[in-house]
Amino acid sequence: MRTILFPIALLTGFLSLAQTQAVKDTVKQKEIEAVTLVARKPTVESKVDRTVFNVANSAILAGNTTWDVLRMTPLVSIDNNDAVKAEGQTVTVYINDRKSVFTGKELKEYLKTIPADNLMKIEVITSPSSRYETSGSVINIVLKKRDDEGMKGSISLNNRQSTKNSQYTNFNLNYHKKRFTQTLIGSYNNGDYVQKNEIVNTRYENNKVSQLSLETETRNESPSLSSTSEFELNDKNNVGLVLEYFQNRNLSYGESTGMDSENGNLVDSFRQTQNTWGFSRTLGSNIFYKYYDKEKNRILDINLGTNYTGSDNDNLINKVGINNIQELGIISNNQMRNYYLKVDYTQPLGKSGGSIEVGGKTEFNNHVIPNSLYGSSMNDPKSEYYNLARNDRFHYEDNISSLYANYSKTFFKKLETRIGLRYEYIDLKVRQDVAGTERRDAYGTFLPNLLLKYTFSDKYDVSFTYNRSIWRPWYSEFNPFLIPDINGTYSRGNLNLNPNPNERLYLKLGFLKKYFISARYMYTNQDYWTTYVTENGRTVSLPGNFDGKVQKYYLFANTNQNFLKNKLNVNLGFGWYYIDNKDFNEKNDLKGKNYISYWGGSANISYTNLFNKNINLSAWMEIANQNNGNSYANNTNVFHNISVTKIFPKTQMELSMQLMNIFKRPYADNTTYSPDGTFREYSKWDWYGVSLTFVKRFGNQKVKENTKTDAEKNSGGGGK
Repeated sequence: MRTILFPIALLTGFLSLAQTQAVKDTVKQKEIEAVTLVARKPTVESKVDRTVFNVANSAILAGNTTWDVLRMTPLVSIDNNDAVKAEGQTVTVYINDRKSVFTGKELKEYLKTIPADNLMKIEVITSPSSRYETSGSVINIVLKKRDDEGMKGSISLNNRQSTKNSQYTNFNLNYHKKRFTQTLIGSYNNGDYVQKNEIVNTRYENNKVSQLSLETETRNESPSLSSTSEFELNDKNNVGLVLEYFQNRNLSYGESTGMDSENGNLVDSFRQTQNTWGFSRTLGSNIFYKYYDKEKNRILDINLGTNYTGSDNDNLINKVGINNIQELGIISNNQMRNYYLKVDYTQPLGKSGGSIEVGGKTEFNNHVIPNSLYGSSMNDPKSEYYNLARNDRFHYEDNISSLYANYSKTFFKKLETRIGLRYEYIDLKVRQDVAGTERRDAYGTFLPNLLLKYTFSDKYDVSFTYNRSIWRPWYSEFNPFLIPDINGTYSRGNLNLNPNPNERLYLKLGFLKKYFISARYMYTNQDYWTTYVTENGRTVSLPGNFDGKVQKYYLFANTNQNFLKNKLNVNLGFGWYYIDNKDFNEKNDLKGKNYISYWGGSANISYTNLFNKNINLSAWMEIANQNNGNSYANNTNVFHNISVTKIFPKTQMELSMQLMNIFKRPYADNTTYSPDGTFREYSKWDWYGVSLTFVKRFGNQKVKENTKTDAEKNSGGGGK
C-alpha cells in the first residue's frame, strides 16, 4: 500500500511546486487562456440520489475509452467477470438515458469502442426514480452534444502494451447546419490479452479435490459504427434517428494442467487445450420525438426502437489424462430480438411549485439459444461425456409492460420532496425443443420510492431516500442445457429461477458544499447466486435460488476540492462495508462467513496546464474488495492509473501517455461456498502496462451540455 500511496503523494506535492513556478511564467499568456478553465463544475458532484462524475474537461479522458473511465468512476467497481457494480450492487447501464442492450463482457467490448473524448459525464444513480426500469442502481453515461455550425471531429490512435500489444483507433464526425445535426462515430479495436487462472475445487464428500492451472490468450477484433441524426422541426419539436452497429470476432487458445484426488489419493492427472472461436454482431435502431416547451417546462419524449444481437461460438476441448484421451466441442448460437415503445411526459402543476412526471414502456423479447455437442468422446461409452444430451434449442419470450408516476415539490424553500410509484407486469415463457421442458409465469410488481431533502442553509443539508427494486434473471440463466467447462465442472441455467426483490434506505449529510457523509442500509430475504451441485456424479455450477435474510450496512465519506486557481482538483472517497449473512448461510447450509467487514475507497487527482505548457496530469487509485452473495474475496485490490497529456492548441493535437497498475498488477482471489463444497479461483488480470495515444481534432470543438429532461436531475427533488 505504501508503495502506491507514496508516488501519488509525491505527485501532488510536485504539482504544487509546479504551480509556483507557473505563476512566474507569463510569456505565453495568450496560449494559457486558450486551455485554462478558471470556473468549471467540480469533477465529482454528490447529489441526493446520484453521484455525478463530470469528465468533459478532465485530463482523465486522454488515452482512455469509456470502459476505462467507467472503471475510474467513484462508487463503481468491476469484477474479474466484467460485471459492473455500484456500491457492490449489480447495475443497469444507460447511455444518454437509453437502456443499453449489452451486459457483462459484451458491454465491456461495446464501451471500449466509445472514445472517452465523447464523454460529458457519468451519473451513478444509487436511488433511481420510478422513471427507470428499476433493477437496483443505474449508471447513465452522458455523451457530449456538439451543436456549433459546420463540420468538426477527431481521430484517435492508441497503442497499449501489457502482456501483449493491442491497438485502438476511432473517428468522430459531427455536422451541424441550422436545424440539422448529424453525428458519426466509428472505431476499430484489435486487442490481444492474456489471463492466468488457478482453480481449487473441494467437495465435502470423500474430500474430492480438483486443481487446475490455466493460461488463456484471447485476440479480439471489434469494429463499430453509430449514427445519430436529429432535426429541429421548430423551437419546440425535435425528431431523430439513432442507428448502431457493433461486431466482435475473437479467437482464444488456452492451455492447462490439472489433477484430481479423493481422500488424498491421486485419481487423475491431465493436460488439456481449449480453442475457442466466436463471432457476434449487434444492430440497434431508435426513432425518437421530443417536444420541449422551455417557457412552460413541458417535455414529451417518445422512443420507438428495436435491437438484435446474434452470436456464434465454437469451443473445442482436448484432454489427455492418465487413463484416457478426450475430445469435446461445444457450439452455441444465440439470437436476441428486442422491440420497445417508451413514452415520458413532464410538466409543472399550476402555481403550486410542484411537477409531475408520468410515463410507461412496453417491450417484447424473443431470444433463442441453440446448443450442440460434438467430438470423439460423445461416441465413447467409457467417456464421462457419453450420456450427455447432444443438442437442444432453448427459447425465451417475454412481454414487460410498465407505468410510472413521480411527483416533486419543494416546501418552505427548504424541503425538497419526490414520491414515485412504478408498476411492472411481466409475462414470460421458456421452453426447450428436444427435452420438452417448459415454464410459463406472469406476475406484477409495485416499486415505490421516496426522496426527501432538507436544506438548513447554503452550507448544510440532509437527505433521505427509500427504494424498492427487483432484479430479474438474465434470459440465458434459465437455459438448462448442460455444458462441460474446461475446469472439469459443468454449467447450466436454472429453469426455476426467481427474481430478487430488495429494499434500500439511504441517508446523506452535506456541509460546506464540499463534504458529504452517507449511510446506506440494504435488505433482501431471497436472492439468486451461482452455486454448485452434484448431478449423476458431475459437479455442476448453476444460478440457484437462495432463501434467507441478508443485511448490508455502508458508511461513506467524500470530498471534492479545487486548489491553485482551480488547476488542481482532488476527489477523495472512503467507505466501510458490513454484511450480515448469518441467516442466509444457515438456511442454505453454507459454510461461508456470517459477518463480513471491509474498507474501500478511491481518489482522483488532476492538474491542468502544468508549467503553463499545456500539460495535463491525472492520477487515480481505488481500493476494492468484492464480496457477492455466497462468494467472498480473499484479497484487497489496489488499482491505479497515472497519465500525462501534452496539448498543442494551434494544431489541435494531443499526445498522451498512460501508466496502468505499474506498481502492482491486479488479481482476483474468490471463494464460492455451496452445500457441496468450496470453489476457489485465482485470476491474474491483464490490465496493466503502458498506453500511448495520439489525437487530432479539427473544426470548432465547442460543446454544450445535454438539455435536462426531468426534475430529478436538477437537484434530486423539487423541480426548477
